[in-house]
Amino acid sequence: MKGTLVNCFAILIGGFIGLLIKGGIPEKINKTVMQAVGLAVIIIGISGSLKGSNMLLTIVSLALGALVGEFIDIENALSKFSVSIENKFKKIGKGDFSQGFVSATLLFCVGAMAIVGSLDSGLKGNHEILYTKSVLDGISSIVFASSLGVGVLFSSLAVLMYQGTITLSASLIKNILTPSLINEISVVGSILILALGLNILGITKIKVANMLPAIFIPMLYFFLIIT
Repeated sequence: MKGTLVNCFAILIGGFIGLLIKGGIPEKINKTVMQAVGLAVIIIGISGSLKGSNMLLTIVSLALGALVGEFIDIENALSKFSVSIENKFKKIGKGDFSQGFVSATLLFCVGAMAIVGSLDSGLKGNHEILYTKSVLDGISSIVFASSLGVGVLFSSLAVLMYQGTITLSASLIKNILTPSLINEISVVGSILILALGLNILGITKIKVANMLPAIFIPMLYFFLIIT
């Protein structure tokens, strides 16, 4: 859990810095920086999505994941959760709390580094990937918090639960975590990161949260093959 705790701490520190400098950053600069972050997120998504070896599995995973996600309506649940938190902390700061919480949570949780780093931390006690992710997330949280407000800080709780769960449960599923499986999971996650980047730029309004179950479809596929 050490790597995940460092990651959460980095997000909180970056978020606080972002809130402190929020009033001192002109709107046009804030907008341009956010666009730069969006472009960087897209590049990360593209580079990761090109590493897959089973395109059919990727397509099926995204389709089934979106179907399950829409049925559950994860995005709506996240929005309601963030609004409930916002109502309790209205005086902390201004900004689009829901957008900040959901966008930051997706960026910090969905992707190869979050999954592979947590697995490496749980299976080997190696926190190097999560330490690297912490630096990236800390910088991103400064930009996000300065633009979207205090909701970004609360995304650290989602990171703690998400990465912490993967880390703690890694030893229980280590027999099916082959390099091929981890790679396919990472590819699907990278495509979701790409979609998030497009949303940040305002090009699309994809319900990325409702596609989150797609990350777990490759695991189900490999489990069925093994058994």
